[in-house]
Amino acid sequence: MHTEQWHDETLPLGDFVLDSGTTLRNAHLAYSVSGTLNSAGNNLVVLPTHYGGAMKANRAWAEGKRSPLSSGDYCLLIPALFGNGESSSPSNACAEQAGTAFPRTTLADNVRAQRQLIAARFNDAGPRLVAGWSMGGMQALQWGALYPERVRALLAVCATAQCYPHNALFLDGVKAALQADPALASGGFPQHGLRAFARVYAGWAYSQRFFRDGGYRALGFESMEALVAHWETDHLRANPHNLLAMLDTWQQGDIAAMPGFGEDTGAALASINAPTIAMPCRSDLYFTAEDAARDIAQIAQGECRIIESDFGHCSGGPGYEPASTRLVLQAMQDLLGGAA
Repeated sequence: MHTEQWHDETLPLGDFVLDSGTTLRNAHLAYSVSGTLNSAGNNLVVLPTHYGGAMKANRAWAEGKRSPLSSGDYCLLIPALFGNGESSSPSNACAEQAGTAFPRTTLADNVRAQRQLIAARFNDAGPRLVAGWSMGGMQALQWGALYPERVRALLAVCATAQCYPHNALFLDGVKAALQADPALASGGFPQHGLRAFARVYAGWAYSQRFFRDGGYRALGFESMEALVAHWETDHLRANPHNLLAMLDTWQQGDIAAMPGFGEDTGAALASINAPTIAMPCRSDLYFTAEDAARDIAQIAQGECRIIESDFGHCSGGPGYEPASTRLVLQAMQDLLGGAA
C-alpha cells in the first residue's frame, strides 16, 4: 500500500466533555484513512497512534506484501491521540486552553472520540480489529473494555492495561528532566529540557544488551552517542506542552478508571470479549512482559506472544525492527483470519 492512498481529515467534535468533567472547547479529532468501508461494514481496522507519534507513523504496518493490511480489503483508520499536535492539543487549542491550560485527557476520552468519529464518518461500523503499539496498544485495550460488544479483535503491542508503578516512575523521570529547564515555566523554548528529556528517554527505550552489543548499528548509527543525538534532534522538533499532555494521559492510564469497574483493572480486563493478542517485548523496561502477561491472562480469549528482541520497547514500533514487525503482522493476520 502506498502512502499517496492515504487521506488526512479532521472531525470537529465541538465542545467535548472529558472524563474529568471539563469541556475541551472546539475539539477536533484528526485521522488518516485508506480504503473504503464495505457494504457489510465489517472491514474497518483502527490503528490508534502512540506517544509522540504522528498519524503517518502507523502507515508502516500497511506497507509491503507481508502486511495483511496491504491487500486493499480493509478500510484503515488511524485516529490521532489528543495532545499529539494533530488532534486537539496544547499547541492548537483555543487560547484559554492552550499550553499549560490544556485539560487532562484520558485513554477513554480518546476512545470515545474515536467512536464518535466512526459513528459520524464510517456508518457506526464495529471495528474488525483495533491494533496499536505502546499508547496505541493501551487504547486498543480500552476499546475492548469500553465497547466490548462492538470490537471483534484486539492487538496490543508493547502495552499494558494500566500504567503500572515502575512505568509511572520512569515517566516522572523524563518529565522532571524537561521541567527542570526554567525556560518552560517562563514561556520560552526549553531547548535544554527537551535535550535532557530525549537523553533520559533513550536510555529506557532499548535494552541494556542493545547498547552493550551495538544494536544501534542496525539502525544506521555508528555509536550510542550518535543515536542519542538523533533522539535529541527529534525531540527539539516537539512541542513541550504536547509531550507533557500525552505523558499525563499515559501516566494516569487505566482501563478500569471509568464507571462500572470501581477501578478494578482485573474486572475491566475480564469484560473484554474479543480475541486479544498481547505482544510485549521480553526486554521492554517499562511496559514489561510480566505486566502484559498478567493482564492478558485475565481476558477470556487472550493470548500472550512475547517478542524476543534486544530492541526493548522500540521493538514493537511500526516498521522499526523488521523481525519484530513480521511477528506483529502475523498476529494481525491471525486475528483477521485467512491464510498468511
